Amino acid sequence: MERKVWLISANMGYGHQRTADNLKGLAFNGIINSNSYDDIPRNDRNIWERSRKFYEAISNLKRIPLFGEFSFFVFDQFQKIFNFYPKRDLSAASFSLNQIYSLLKKGWGRHLVAKIGVQPLPLLATFFPPALMAEFFDYPGEIFCVVCDADISRNWAARNARKSRIKYFAPTERVAERLKLYGVPSKNIFYTGYPLPSRNIGDNGEIVKKDLALRILNLDPKGRYRQRYKILIEKFLGVLPEKTDHPLTILFSVGGAGAQKEIGMKIIKNLSSEIKKGKTKVVLSAGIKENIKDYFVEKIGTLGMKDFFGRGIEIIYSPEIGDYFKRFNDCLRKTDILWTKPSELSFYSALGIPIIVSPPIGSQEEFNRRWLLKSGFGLSQESPDYIRHWLFDWLDCGYLAEAAMEGLVEGKRMAVRDIEKIIFKKE
Repeated sequence: MERKVWLISANMGYGHQRTADNLKGLAFNGIINSNSYDDIPRNDRNIWERSRKFYEAISNLKRIPLFGEFSFFVFDQFQKIFNFYPKRDLSAASFSLNQIYSLLKKGWGRHLVAKIGVQPLPLLATFFPPALMAEFFDYPGEIFCVVCDADISRNWAARNARKSRIKYFAPTERVAERLKLYGVPSKNIFYTGYPLPSRNIGDNGEIVKKDLALRILNLDPKGRYRQRYKILIEKFLGVLPEKTDHPLTILFSVGGAGAQKEIGMKIIKNLSSEIKKGKTKVVLSAGIKENIKDYFVEKIGTLGMKDFFGRGIEIIYSPEIGDYFKRFNDCLRKTDILWTKPSELSFYSALGIPIIVSPPIGSQEEFNRRWLLKSGFGLSQESPDYIRHWLFDWLDCGYLAEAAMEGLVEGKRMAVRDIEKIIFKKE
């Protein structure tokens, strides 16, 4: 049989599913969602469902001043990532990790592990609970876990991490070092970068470079960055084309819980004159949530912009998650700026796409934001009400072109290939 893995995800927001979708070429019998597979026991499903609904409610509640912010703060303490410095032993299990183990003792996940254990292929999880389940219930095959944030809480590592057999694929050096502080042995940690969609990269990065060669013309309209860094650009991209093949395109992505959708409408409203002139295109990513798509359609109508659907305004939506990811990845080929909260999409900067970072939601996203800014791959948004002022200043100064090149030069892109090599011990 062709070398494959049990690819285990969870439809708890887009992060774990997006990661799994990018790895689906390795999957035996498709992606298994640990919280919603066909014959999941009712009790297991209920545990997952309570967690999902609570997180989505809290994420949206955060928009409410004082009460909502305080409620989210309390919740976030259970997934908090502690300061990295001073370096110290952080191997003691957290309260929330102990709660997870109490659920495992009651049988949470036993059915899933038994179901796939009859054919013990390597198990590759894009979320930590399935990996913990597999180890707790003695899954007979190897256990791997892909991390999809720039830093992680104690929950990702087993309670007795020093003796755990779970192996991790780390998207950043910080994650690799953090896992060591949690007690994970170095031999079980592989710094691969985040698995990005192969359709946007090419066998040797040729697609990334072709797309950025066109993108950089839009990101540097006055040529200031290209003039200063001509040698660097030609080293990585060759001679640039004379003109681009698309208007300045901004892709605004809404998270799985639907938070921050209002920002997308502020972008449309405040760039309406540029959209009408054909100088700028705005793509709103509604994901698989029909209510988010309907919200965008209604609000665009109230702005009198419905006539610009398909020629200045686009909405990415599909009720099927795999189709949505395909449409999103295809759209990225002609995207100049990705505007998003600092989720797993932070790593898409390695495709040579600069990130405008909207406010983080939760501890993990705060650390993702820090990583993006320190790496030079993104810039924190200013007020969307004044986007016409600061965005075009940034473009004229070449700031976003610089971020795009930083992502190309410094970002890791070949994680899918490297993960396959490590799992199957390829040279």
